[in-house]
Amino acid sequence: MNTSRLFSIAGALTLALSLTACGTPTRQQVGIGAGAVIGGVAGSAITDGSTLGTLGGAAVGGVVGNEVSKKKR
Repeated sequence: MNTSRLFSIAGALTLALSLTACGTPTRQQVGIGAGAVIGGVAGSAITDGSTLGTLGGAAVGGVVGNEVSKKKR
């Protein structure tokens, strides 16, 4: 087995184990995550796949998702 494949398997196992340790996300965390994903997709589409546009859209979307999730209780 080559070293690259071994590191890939170890990384996948580490990720899987770390995800199982997470509890149920709060409404605010879900809002931030959803906003960041939607903003990142929109930023990528608007800027024709630019990395800066994608990251900027994700940041703005995260902030908007945070604010929206605060107001709806």
